Amino acid sequence: MKIAILSRAPKSYSTKRLREAAAQRGHTARVLNTLRFSIHIEHGAPDLLFRGKAVSTYDAVIPRIGASVTYFGTAVVRQFEQMGVFSLAPAAGITYSRDKLRSLQMLSRYDIGIPDTAFVRDRYDILDAIERVGGAPVIIKLLEGTQGVGVILAETQKVAEAIIETLQSARQNVLIQKFVAESKGKDVRAFVVGDRVVAAMRRTAQGTEFRSNVHRGGLAESIDLPEEYRETAVVAAQVLGLQVAGVDMLEGKDGPQVMEVNSSPGLEGIETASGVDVAGAIIEHIEQRVQFSEVDLRYRLASSKGYGVVELPIVPRSSLAGKPLSETKLRERDITVLSIRRGRKVVSNPSGGRQIEEGDVLLCFGKLDEIRTLMPAPSKKPKSKLRKRAGTKKPRIENPETEK
Repeated sequence: MKIAILSRAPKSYSTKRLREAAAQRGHTARVLNTLRFSIHIEHGAPDLLFRGKAVSTYDAVIPRIGASVTYFGTAVVRQFEQMGVFSLAPAAGITYSRDKLRSLQMLSRYDIGIPDTAFVRDRYDILDAIERVGGAPVIIKLLEGTQGVGVILAETQKVAEAIIETLQSARQNVLIQKFVAESKGKDVRAFVVGDRVVAAMRRTAQGTEFRSNVHRGGLAESIDLPEEYRETAVVAAQVLGLQVAGVDMLEGKDGPQVMEVNSSPGLEGIETASGVDVAGAIIEHIEQRVQFSEVDLRYRLASSKGYGVVELPIVPRSSLAGKPLSETKLRERDITVLSIRRGRKVVSNPSGGRQIEEGDVLLCFGKLDEIRTLMPAPSKKPKSKLRKRAGTKKPRIENPETEK
């Protein structure tokens, strides 16, 4: 197998370990500087050039895309994908993970613990946002910070307001996040490969530093993660479409709280702390998945008029509830059940004897007109937990001439 490692740091620990692990398993791995590519696009023939020459054939690519070159780096990864080359980290997954707001928005839809978070642009909304996440102290984060850079602990409301206004005046987008007091100075990183956590460590800040990143002097120790944390890490990585990820979690009183999902996690800290051959696990995963490149369902289904992939929730009084799959006669209606999700458990390619219960969610492929007859009526959305605080906002004076 021939593997391309997209990296601008060929001598970094992670890049060297991936090359070593590939060689140990009989593969050839070449490190290619991400910025030396040029993309050629023409009808029916996507192509790439590296240092002015056509890129040779590769079986897989391992993107190690730095935050400073995310846009161009993901464009290169996307071009490899269009050429049918397996990518360990899809371009879309890298893009999602790099945007802290977008990734949290995606995770919030699922049964995944996350710290209460607010995002505002108007300075008149700052105080309300601070109170909605639980009040001071709060964590203030730059949307695109890495390795603990751009993460600030504001102890009081006045300090938080001043910091946010200052950053916004410098055209920086910031998140306001609940401070999880019981996890101050500590977090957990779970290293996900495929559908499992292969290693985990707890990072602890030193001295007065509240950020536990190893790059900021934090100490790391290997830990055996509880099942709840393992499930949360795997689901978080899958929601963002990542096959390899470093999932950072806080140990909250209500369970794991996902802070961030890293699409290009470093290997030095996790391998040193755990003693696990994480690089080897990554190469092994590539071996198992290299023949299965990303499938663009939008294009595939465009020619299947009237058909689609749909989630079908099983609500109380559903005609399907309480029946084995074989007795639902869905196949006779041109509907195939691809999987059944029950809480966090997913049964793929369920057999005919599998019982359908209220609360299940069926992933179906079939004729949309038939699936539509089984869909529950739209339910009223639950009232928001947020409560307006009367009389706290400063009066706002609009001046259209100064709006930009």
